[in-house]
Amino acid sequence: MTTMPYRRMGRTGLQLSVLSFGSWVTFGDQLDVGLAAECLAAARDAGVNFFDNAEAYAGGESERIMGQALARLGWPRRSFVVSTKLFWGIHGGVNMQQTLNRKYLSQAIAGSLERFGLDFVDLVFCHRPDPDTPIEETVWTMSEMVSRGQALYWGTSEWSADQIQAAWDVAERHHLHKPVVEQPQYNLLWRRRVEREYARLYDDIGLGLTTWSPLASGLLAGKYLDGVPEGSRAGLPGYEWLRSLLTDPGRNDAVRSLAEVARDLDCTVAQLAIAWCARNPRVSTVITGASRPEQVSENMAALEVLELLDDATARAAEERTAAVAH
Repeated sequence: MTTMPYRRMGRTGLQLSVLSFGSWVTFGDQLDVGLAAECLAAARDAGVNFFDNAEAYAGGESERIMGQALARLGWPRRSFVVSTKLFWGIHGGVNMQQTLNRKYLSQAIAGSLERFGLDFVDLVFCHRPDPDTPIEETVWTMSEMVSRGQALYWGTSEWSADQIQAAWDVAERHHLHKPVVEQPQYNLLWRRRVEREYARLYDDIGLGLTTWSPLASGLLAGKYLDGVPEGSRAGLPGYEWLRSLLTDPGRNDAVRSLAEVARDLDCTVAQLAIAWCARNPRVSTVITGASRPEQVSENMAALEVLELLDDATARAAEERTAAVAH
């Protein structure tokens, strides 16, 4: 099997496996501790060193399950990178949901660490921007989080380029820990933000990327060509918003067209889609997801496709999805 490559996260010294493993949807909703540990072990066996999570995933259960699985596996803390993301909140009530104010952030990171059973996370993200909290308040609080040793680096998720630059400027002005990484959606159907909007930030501030949803929530795996299969995330309570995206006829026609490119590479459409994301040198790591160890191994085989994916083939994949891409 192809050896896992590692890339520096932007301009930092931290190295992340080009393919990583995340727990969105699966941990808590579809996986218990035992199966989670099996998936984590399969990812690590392939060379994965970064495991992504968030406070809001399964209302905190995702962090708890990952923490228990890591404890069961007994890996040395120095050997893996783990993240969480804060914004949505899990307790409800004023000051405790959809905010990045000092009170929420300070208590949320403490709760995350308790659920993980860890002394610190390597990365902590502001899961969405908060227009109602002054950016100075958020930046100071995140910087203090790093200074306290609760996190080693901080960043953003789904912030605009202007918002990221504004946060970076506040940190620069006050000699604070800067946001160094963004976690945006990036795949063949969602390209504009990573490839255009953030373009100046890679060189200007050294922004790193941990991208999510390389398969567009399963759409690019071809799972929804014949409707919503039983047990898929689009069938889960609370994910009704995904159904219209995943069953869109135009997008599914594009996936059918991608199958021809995948056949030329002797791979699945999913492996082609993951490899295409990893081919972008600005991407520090592509976060993959799976509910079974076999799926983890199948996703990791995208590394072999990455070695074969030349300019012409990448362009062919882009052209076949251009009409429905954002």
